[in-house]
Amino acid sequence: MPPQDLFAGASAPFGAGAAPAADPPSPLLQHLNPEQLAAVTLPAGHALILAGAGSGKTRVLTTRIAWLLQTGQASPGGILAVTFTNKAAKEMVARLSAMLPINVRGMWIGTFHGLCNRLLRAHHKLVGLPSTFQILDTQDQLSAVKRLCKQHGVDEERFPPKQLTWFIAGCKEEGMRPQDVPVRDPETQKKVEVYQLYEQQCQREGVVDFAELMLRSYELLRDNDAVRAHYQRRFSHILVDEFQDTNRLQYAWLKQLAGDVEEGGRLAPRGSVIAVGDDDQSIYAFRGARVGNMQDFMREFGVQRTIKLEENYRSFSNILDCANALISHNQGRLGKNLRTQQGPGEPVRVQESPTDLAEAQWMVEEIKHLVREDVPRREIAVLYRSNAQSRVIESQLFNAGVPYRVYGGLRFFERAEIKHALAYLRLLENPHDDTSFLRVVNFPPRGIGARTLEQLQDAARGAGCSLHDAVSTMTGRAGANLSAFVALIDVLREGTQGQNLRGIIGQMLQASGLVEHYRNDKEGADRLENLDELVNAAESFVTQEGFGRDAVALPLDEQGAPLTQSPASQGLDPNLPLAAPGEMIDQDTGETLSPLAAFLTHAALEAGDNQAQAGQDAVQLMTVHASKGLEFDCVFIGGLEEGLFPHENAMSDAAGLEEERRLMYVAITRARKRLYISHSQTRLLHGQTRYNVRSRFFDELPEEALKWLTPRNAGFGLFAPDPIAAHRGNARAGRGFDMKSASFANPPVPPRKAAPGHGLRVGLTVFHTKFGEGKVLAIEGAGDDARAQIHFPRHGTKWLALGVAKLTVVE
Repeated sequence: MPPQDLFAGASAPFGAGAAPAADPPSPLLQHLNPEQLAAVTLPAGHALILAGAGSGKTRVLTTRIAWLLQTGQASPGGILAVTFTNKAAKEMVARLSAMLPINVRGMWIGTFHGLCNRLLRAHHKLVGLPSTFQILDTQDQLSAVKRLCKQHGVDEERFPPKQLTWFIAGCKEEGMRPQDVPVRDPETQKKVEVYQLYEQQCQREGVVDFAELMLRSYELLRDNDAVRAHYQRRFSHILVDEFQDTNRLQYAWLKQLAGDVEEGGRLAPRGSVIAVGDDDQSIYAFRGARVGNMQDFMREFGVQRTIKLEENYRSFSNILDCANALISHNQGRLGKNLRTQQGPGEPVRVQESPTDLAEAQWMVEEIKHLVREDVPRREIAVLYRSNAQSRVIESQLFNAGVPYRVYGGLRFFERAEIKHALAYLRLLENPHDDTSFLRVVNFPPRGIGARTLEQLQDAARGAGCSLHDAVSTMTGRAGANLSAFVALIDVLREGTQGQNLRGIIGQMLQASGLVEHYRNDKEGADRLENLDELVNAAESFVTQEGFGRDAVALPLDEQGAPLTQSPASQGLDPNLPLAAPGEMIDQDTGETLSPLAAFLTHAALEAGDNQAQAGQDAVQLMTVHASKGLEFDCVFIGGLEEGLFPHENAMSDAAGLEEERRLMYVAITRARKRLYISHSQTRLLHGQTRYNVRSRFFDELPEEALKWLTPRNAGFGLFAPDPIAAHRGNARAGRGFDMKSASFANPPVPPRKAAPGHGLRVGLTVFHTKFGEGKVLAIEGAGDDARAQIHFPRHGTKWLALGVAKLTVVE
């Protein structure tokens, strides 16, 4: 029997058993809309509440608990409420305390891990744990695995400890002990052996990790009938928040608590399990979240009541119309449509820029205008799909003197992988930089331990020299490892002489082992993107300083001419030295700087300046993932391009693309009053200019809700002369054009033969080292400006600059 939709819209009738909307029986129920009232006053039984973004979900949850307590349907000890964050649990407890004159501190309200910890403390003997068992955090767990590997001679090159911890956690989240793991090859066999040894070590020491809290609690309920029956009777009402984010083990744990109870010799169904969530906001598949749990819950629990909270109290309808239209393209949704009574509000502004730098400059200009209109900076958020995108935005905010804060992460030049890379670069410029030496001498790991470094530092102090120079005094294996590191730096320094900045950084990233290290890291994809972005930062630096991207930089005078004549003849301080080829002159100090030294100075300034102090009003920068649960008056979503958003890693299968669409849905629904979305025709990636196809998501937005700040039918490189002015007064929105047929970023190019020398023509099959084989669709331009439109089956259609892209014709 299909579940009954108790309240799908404002005019829909209540389902059987729902409380009437008129004459609310309690002050608790005042100020609830009809949908919220239906959810709060549901009769006992299993139900699903589909809570749309900004629909008052937390209010419904806490009011439901308060109503159950006030009406005597449940005691404080008979309610179990599960949330995903400690912050949400504390907020729920605080709201309940304000609603009711009772002590709610002892109630079972908390996160999955927090409640499992409480369960295991109460039954520690049954699960074989000491009453004082300790919990290992992520770093503690990694240290424990490293210690175990050393004791048992595990080859850490073949089996890095961090990967072993991920393997163990993954097995536990699937409910598998070592004996349950299917072994298909010797490598898996070794990992299972380490898993077994790790379990024995943890048991011996009386410690558990986070995944163990969940798994051992599940096993306690599964294997002990008396304990399971006790908690099933005790918790007559179970409420689960953010149900779309549950993984397999968490759902299995809930089923143990909510199973049927034996009463009088027969099985009686549980009283009430209410799952609250939004399948349209399930964006954590990479963490193991399983959106299918919502469908399984409805089927396995025989859910008869579904309530949709669709009235949004956050955003204007133009923003919600975009969110609704976009998400409607996903298949298999449980289905809901956000609405508001606040009116249409301002249209969603769409900006097309020629480059990612121009996109960032436009954002900053618009942000400055918003601030002049008295919008607090903390109410302005810039969202991006990839962490690496923040670099160019940070750079423009820095140049404009606009305070900003990276929410849930680090500013670009503060990220560990960037600091590692900069430390290597500093050693190329100055081998006596002890701080940089200590940072990377054993990163990536090369067998140089803390004791060795202590001895090296003692030797350097004794000789009054740098750590680099003291290496020659070290003997034995430690001395050999240190000497190998110094030789690596020296060879790298010699090998990069005369190279441009991009070449120096690229060679360093490979030779240092940083790229290989992060490539083998399960969570290294973002870090690799950031290292690629460091190359882009260098490229932008030399370009903005007025140098050609492939030139070994020469200094410029105030008029932009190379400073190769005498300083006095240029109207500068006559004491300034003449710049040699490949050097720059600091106009403040007269110091002669290499391009590398100048870039390192620039990076240090960006890292150390413009820091938003605690409590200071600052623009918020964050990934879309980090933005979930937050809201802002004004939101910018940048980089809406195929391969970036949706991300190329998710475009090869339907499930991945649907998760990307849910991610865009989350981004859109963060905005209260004003939303901007943008893309650029070209973007600097991996030190190369890429020609982009605008995101398919533009085609899924309603035309009537949009305002185009740049004409959609503009040719490549043709833009409104002043996009900001166009936004403020000139409504050149391009309305009347058919979005499905009009071109946004890349107009159709008539097929024609390539310029001589390229060897390409329309219809040829070519091979690209990253994108694989593709077919040439169109070619335009000549010489260094030539570009080709190529369709790659696995990566979609892309415009590539022929002077940069390494293409091979496939015979």
